[in-house]
Parts: sequence; C-alpha cells; structure tokens
Amino acid sequence: MDDLEKAILIMFDESGTVDSELKQKAKDYCDKIKEEQAICSVCIEKLCFSNLVQVQFWCLQTLHEVIRIRYSSMSLDEKYLIRKSVFSIACFGGFDDKSTVRVLEGPAFIKNKLAQVLVTLIYFEYPLVWSSVFVDFLPQLSKGAMIIDMFCRVLNALDEELINLDYPRTPEELAVAARVKDAMRQQCVAQIVRAWYDIVSMYRNSDEELCASVLESMRRYISWIDIGLIVNDAFIPLLFELVLVGGLSEQLRGAAAGCLSAVVSKRMDPQSKLPLLQSLQMRRVFGLVAQDSDSELVSNVAALLTGYAVEVLECFKRLNSEDAKGVSMELLNEVLPSVFYVMQNCELDSTFSIVQFLSGYVATMKTLSPLRETQLLHVGQILEVIRSQIRYDPMYRKNLDILDKIGREEEDRMVEFRKDLFVLLRNVGRVAPDVTQIFIRNSLATAVGSSSNWNVEEVEAALSLFYAFGESINGEAMRTGSGLLGELVPMLLSTRFPCHSNRVVALVYLETVTRYMKFVQENTQYIHMVLAAFLDERGIHHLNVNVSRRASYLFMRVVKLLKLKLVPFIENILQSLQDTVAGFTSMDYTLKELSGSEDGSHIFEAIGLLIGMEDVPPAKQSDYLSSLLTPLCQQVEALLRNAKVLTPEEAPQKFANIQQIIVAINSLSKGFSERLVTASRPAIGLMFKQTLDVLLQVLVVFPNVETLRSKVTSFVHRMVDTLGASVFPYLPKALEQLLVDSEPKELVGLLILLNQLICKFNTLFRDILDEVFPAIAGRILNVIPVDALPSGPGSNTEENRELQELQRTLYTFLHVITTHDLSSVFLSPKSRSYLQPIMQLLLFTSCKHKDILVRKVCVQIFIRLIRDWCAMPNGEEKVPGFQSFIIENFATNCCLYSLLDNSFEFRDANTLVLFGEIVLAQKVMYEKFGNDFLVHFVSKGFPAAHCPQDLAETYCQKLQGSDIKALKSFYQSLIENLRLQQNGSLVVR
Repeated sequence: MDDLEKAILIMFDESGTVDSELKQKAKDYCDKIKEEQAICSVCIEKLCFSNLVQVQFWCLQTLHEVIRIRYSSMSLDEKYLIRKSVFSIACFGGFDDKSTVRVLEGPAFIKNKLAQVLVTLIYFEYPLVWSSVFVDFLPQLSKGAMIIDMFCRVLNALDEELINLDYPRTPEELAVAARVKDAMRQQCVAQIVRAWYDIVSMYRNSDEELCASVLESMRRYISWIDIGLIVNDAFIPLLFELVLVGGLSEQLRGAAAGCLSAVVSKRMDPQSKLPLLQSLQMRRVFGLVAQDSDSELVSNVAALLTGYAVEVLECFKRLNSEDAKGVSMELLNEVLPSVFYVMQNCELDSTFSIVQFLSGYVATMKTLSPLRETQLLHVGQILEVIRSQIRYDPMYRKNLDILDKIGREEEDRMVEFRKDLFVLLRNVGRVAPDVTQIFIRNSLATAVGSSSNWNVEEVEAALSLFYAFGESINGEAMRTGSGLLGELVPMLLSTRFPCHSNRVVALVYLETVTRYMKFVQENTQYIHMVLAAFLDERGIHHLNVNVSRRASYLFMRVVKLLKLKLVPFIENILQSLQDTVAGFTSMDYTLKELSGSEDGSHIFEAIGLLIGMEDVPPAKQSDYLSSLLTPLCQQVEALLRNAKVLTPEEAPQKFANIQQIIVAINSLSKGFSERLVTASRPAIGLMFKQTLDVLLQVLVVFPNVETLRSKVTSFVHRMVDTLGASVFPYLPKALEQLLVDSEPKELVGLLILLNQLICKFNTLFRDILDEVFPAIAGRILNVIPVDALPSGPGSNTEENRELQELQRTLYTFLHVITTHDLSSVFLSPKSRSYLQPIMQLLLFTSCKHKDILVRKVCVQIFIRLIRDWCAMPNGEEKVPGFQSFIIENFATNCCLYSLLDNSFEFRDANTLVLFGEIVLAQKVMYEKFGNDFLVHFVSKGFPAAHCPQDLAETYCQKLQGSDIKALKSFYQSLIENLRLQQNGSLVVR
C-alpha cells in the first residue's frame, strides 16, 4: 500500500480512532496529489489495481472534478486516455490486459460515481468528439446483467445530471442537453429502445430486479423520445402484461406501471393524445387498486390512473368537437370510480393534486346541465372524497382534545389544508345542491345514530361539512330553510352526540349552530333548542374550558341576532348562567388563565344585551342589573378594605380577581345605551355611576398596579360612551389618579382617553381639560426629549419604543385639541408656561421627524393655531410673540429649509401630502400676516437658499394668486431647482 492509499484510508476513516490533525494532514496530502499533472493516469491505474473501495471512490471523485474543471486545458492524449479507460472499466474491462480489479463488482455507490464520470465526458464530447459512446455500449450489453446494470446507471445519471428539467439548469446546461438529446434521437434512441425491449423480454423470468432497473431508466426517457417507439404492438402489451401478471415481483410490476404513467403524461397535442389514451384500454388495471393499499404496486397503479384521469380531463377541456368530447367523457366516466377509490384509500403521488383535479371536473359539470345519472353518482363520490380528506387522523385524538403543542400544530395544518376542499364543496353544492344536501343529511344521520364514543373524527367531519356548506347558501334560502335545511337544522339542534365531550366535536357543533341562526330567527319555535344547546353541557357548561369560553362568545353573537325574541326567556337564561357568572369572578382564577380574547367575559356582554333592552320592564331591569352589579362591587370593596393586610403571595391572586370583576362589569355595560341610562331610565345610570365610584377607588388603593390601571382606564372609556356627559363629575378624580406615577405606556392610555372625551364632547369638555392639561403637559414634557429620540444600533429598546408611542400619541392629542376648538386651553394661566416648550417640540418635529405622517400632523396643528390666534394683517395680537415665532422660525425652517434636504422624497405619496399641507400653511400665513410674512420669507429665507430673484418674484405672484394647485406645482419645481444648486448644504436651524 503506497502513501496515497494510506492517506485516503486515513481521510475516510470513521472508526473514531484517528485524530483530526492526522485526518487533516491526509486530506492536505491528497489535495496536493490532485494538483499533479499526471493525476488522471494515477487515478486510472489505482482503479485497475486497488481493491480498496475508499481508494476507488476517491479516484472516481477526483476524475469527475478534474474533467469538470480542467477539461478545456487537457491534451488530446490525456482526453483519449480517460475516455478509453473509463469506457473500458464501465464495460467490465480494465486499463489494460494486466488489470486485476473489476470496478463493476464493487458496491452501488462506486458504480454510480463511475456513471457520473462517464456522463461528464458525454457532456463535453458527445456527439462532436465521442459520437459512438452509446453505439459502442450497446453490443457490450450481451456480456450480461452487470453491464446492463451499468448502462442503466449511465442513463439515469445522464437524466439527473443534464436532461431532467425538475432540477434548475444554467442556459449552458440547457443548450448541452438539447444537443445531446437531438444527437441521441437521430443516432441511437431506436436501438436503445430495442435493447430495453429485448432485455426485459429475456430476463423477466430470471432477473426481475434487473428488468425493473431497465424500466426505471426507460421511464425517465419516454417524455422526450418518439412515443411511437413505445406505443406499439410490441411494447405496450409487454408493459401491461408485466403489470397484470400476479407471479412477478411488485418492484417489476410497479416499474412497468411507471412507464405507462410516463406514456400517459407525455406532452402531446390533444388531437393525438386522445386516440393514444383510448388505445391503452386502461380498464385492464382498474381492479389492481383494490388490493393491499400499502403496496408499492398499488401506489404505482394509483399514480397511473390519476395521471390518466388528468390527461383525459384535459382532452375534454381542450377539444371542441362533440365526438372528441363524447369519447373523453366516456373514458373519464370509466376511470373515475377507480380514481375516487384511490383518493380515499391510497397514498398518492405528490405531483397529483386531488383538489385541482376535482375542481377541474366539477367545472366541466357546469357545462353539462342538467347532470346525467353518472355525473350525479360522481358528485356523491366527490363528496365522499372530501369527507375522507377532511377527517382528522385518530392518532391525534387526545392531542386535539387537550390541545397540546402537537394538537395545535395538527389543528393549524388541517385548517390550512381544508380551505381548498371547502371551496370545492361550495362549488359542488352549486352544481348539485340536492345531492349535496342529501349527502350532508346522511352524514349527520349516521353520526347521530352512532354508538357510544363512536368515531370522533367521523362526527367532526360530518359537522364541518354542514358548517362549510352554509357558505354556499344565500340569506333568503337560509331564512326559509329551502331544500333539506328545514330538516337539517332541527336535527342538528336536537342532537347530543356520544362524543360531545370531545373538544373538536363540541366546537364545530357550536360554530355550525351559530352559522344557521338566520333560520332560527325566522323559525322561532326552535329558540328553546338553541338556548339548550348553548346553556347545557354542549356549550357554556362544557367541561373543557376552551369550549365553554368559545360558547360564551358565540352565545353573545346569537343574543345580538335574536335579541327581542329572547325577552320571554331572560329569567331562565339568567338562572342557567348563575354558576357561570359566579365562576368567572371566583378566587380560582390565575393570571395565566386571563390571557386571550376569549376569556369568558362575553357571557356578561350577552347578559348585558339581554337585560339592557327597553322591552324589559324597568323594575325587572333594575333588579337584574342590581343582582349582578351589587355582589361584584361588594367583592371589590372587600378586597380594597383588606388591601393593607395583603401578603406578597396573595397579591397577584387578588389583583387578578379585581381585574376579572372590572372586565365583567365593562362587558355587562355594553348592552346599555346612553339614551336608556341617561334619559329614559336614570336609575340604571345611577347604578353605573355608583359602580364607577367603587372602581375608581382601585386607582387610589393600588396606584402602581399597571394591569388594574389599564382595566380601570378601559372602564372609564366604556362609561364615557354609556353615561355621556353625566360622567363629567367623576372625570377630574379619575384623570388625577391616572396621572399618579404614570409611566410612558400609561400616559399613552390616558391621552387616548382624553382624545375620546374631546371627540365626543367638544367644547363641553373645556373646563375639565383646562384643569388637567397643565399636569399632563408637565408630566409628558419631563419624559419626552425636545429633540429627536435616540436612533441607530442599540436604540430599539422597550423604553425607546414606549417613548416613541407616547410622542406620536401626544401629537394626535394636540391635533385633536386644536381641531375641536379647544386651542384656548394652551393659553390658560396654568398652561401658559408650557406654551413655548410645546411650540419648540412641534417646530422640531414638523421639520425633522422621521415619520412623515407625524410631521404632517404637526404642520396641521400650526395651521389651525395660526387661524385661531392670529387676526387679519395689522389686527391685535392675541398671543404676544406667536406671529414672529411663526414667521421667523416655522415659515423658514419647516416651509423652506426642511424641504431642501434630500431626505424629503417627492416620489413618496405621504411626503406629497405633507408638502400639500406646507404649501397650505404658506397660504394661511399670507392671509393672516400679509407682507410681514412675505417680506421676511422672500428676503431672509430665499437668499439663504440661493434662490434667483426671478424665481422669488414668480413665487410672490403665485402666492398672491388664488390657484393653490399652481402654487403647489411651482413651489415643488422651485425646491427641486434650489436643491440642485445648493446640494443639500443648508441646515435647518
């Protein structure tokens, strides 16, 4: 053994006994040898004399690399040596007569590597240099199975490395592939096909594995060779015979089916394709799919039949003659029962899309109205396929019920997977509504009649079909219960499935009941059944908390829809929900359980909607509301009284409890209108005011508990909508408490509340705003920097994000104040000291903020303030110093210098909107300040921006004119011109 062989063995050693340093040295030594000029000779010699497979593999890999990289620089003699030697080795020969080793006797990976080397030579040399490679190989096949096997490996490698378009190819590779295929078609394809036929005929009873390999190679080539070489009286009968003969191996029969699939899928003109498909007499193999569905043969035959059906359907769609359509439909009708069976029972080839095929077939049905008996039969089979496809796998039953990580993933996957199938169901429902409804009725009836703990997945699928079918029914049909709906909905409502305890069944049941509520709205005799479904253990009293909470939400939707029709049932509903209401605010709740939008609070919203109707007698209404609010408020008061003795262990639980109570009262109040609580039934309003009094105490006792502050803030929002202006006496205290030790995040919530109040009450809110504005302005200006917030690496912190959000909300707040005639608030004696910092902040932001929309808001605020605070030219100054601030600072910095910066991008839509506001601001300044503005702007601002005199004069004319569009257009071109001249050198002051 020489040094190279030793190095190769060390490099490939996997025993773990060789250290990495030695391995690296061995690799470096081998890499060095690769660089030698005579490396090809070295490799060929080793291939002929070394029995070590590691050495053989390294030599073949090196040859492959060297040919690929150095081919163009090799000498003719070297190319000849490689060609002659590699071909000889592939044909069970050696380098010369002295060769002792036969590579073809080695393992499969060595033979595959040899095939790869040969294909690399074909890439460079066929047909121009080495035209006889295939012709020379064919006579060698008579040497026996080993050479035939090698020939198959070469053909497979040629397909994978060059011809097959399933892999991405470079333009050069595509050109070489075309060259090779053209030459093979012309020179040797017919001989290769003859050889395939002879080998399979000769070896079918003695070496089935070899025959399967030959057919596997042949399958790859059918797509681009002359189809007549395969579709003839010799080959097609042979292929069908191989598929149908029971004594042969599954591998061989499956390979023959694969070749027939390739024949069926070959791209052809439909005029030629249809006779070909007809000639195959495919019915011969229909029976095979009913055998063991897990076998390789069945999956190959399944692929053959589905591929055949796709092609026949394509012929039907693309051919226009009645005869051709008739033949296509006949073939389709013949194969479809087997295809439907395959779809339900077999693993399908990944290239075949069930939904795509069935959607195509259903689309053709639309052209066949009215449907014939065969098509109606097929509709039923399509529905069976849909049902089998949407069924969950029973192996996930437990995961889906407890909804662990695996269950959640499976549910998400199925939701996505079902989308297209439900679209298909709707299309089937439109083509054959009667058949679809009968199918759904039978599915439901079977599910209803099932024995104890019967297949959860079957029941869930039947209900999901009924749910999805609802999407294809219009409102009128839903209300009248057309077709079988009048039978199906009552059947659904009266059903208690044995597997109703299962989460997925319970959820889809409730969703389906909710979907068909419009029918119940018209057919009120079923209301008691709906209430039972939601209020018993199928819904709100279900043992699974996820189901009961979803039921609460869906029940709230049902109440919204049925509302008045539920008045006679209110007593019973409230009685039934007593334990649920008590449970919602019980001491067992943990913070973890509170997360998510479906926290169970919708039950209070549903109750609020029921008892908040004017149709409920006043006395009853007061009793109902009092019976709910009094115990809830008492619980809060008790918790507040004991606040001082709370231990750190108890606190989170108590906070969670208060939080739940606030959420419950908030949801409950949504059912009561402002008109009812303030005008028609003020006693109800008084109850909510008393509740607000109690809940505001939470802010006093627990001022630093963020979750409670946020829930109380949310409740104040709610009371603003419910109590209207009668909430005013409670606001100063509430706002004062919300300001205590408030962090940026909490200040954002407070500003949003103030925005709501201003938008609802306008100037009525002035006195309260006058009171609270100084404290709010002082708090926020302490927190927000006057100039830009930090940016760049490391600035994306939670703290910075909260400050950015506060800054944005502050500008919205100031904008809301100015646009609701409340700008006088800034001028009150207590607020006056904050006027200058606010103006500086607005000025800086209008010029430099990165968010264009924020800049726009600031410019709009200035426009509004100019209009509010500035009289016409020469009038009395309402706010001393404001006019000069606007002319000297805002006008030049925002309306001129900030635009000259290259970051002001005119091609951006938002920036153009901002630009429009800036032009409007100039127009308003001219209206209010006249020549004071114009002289300063043109004489001070323009010269600093190097503006030519003639353009300055044109600007004056446009500004004084009445056409704002013309002014805007001119000003944009002026800014662009000035930018070119001063190249962004001007700095905003």
